[in-house]
Amino acid sequence: MAVLKVIEVMANSNNSFEDAVKNAVKHAGKSVKNIKSAYINEQSAIVNGDQVTEFRVNVKITFEVQ
Repeated sequence: MAVLKVIEVMANSNNSFEDAVKNAVKHAGKSVKNIKSAYINEQSAIVNGDQVTEFRVNVKITFEVQ
């Protein structure tokens, strides 16, 4: 039987939501190992004038505890 734990990570990107998710997983991977999945809980964007300047995500990351 595996023991799984979920943490919540907020991340951002100037390029896309996809990049923001990748940044969240990469940052979480620095302190936790055995990441199994990432669930995008929320998405938002920062707008300046008529341009989207930043993409933000709130991601639930699941990893296996050894």
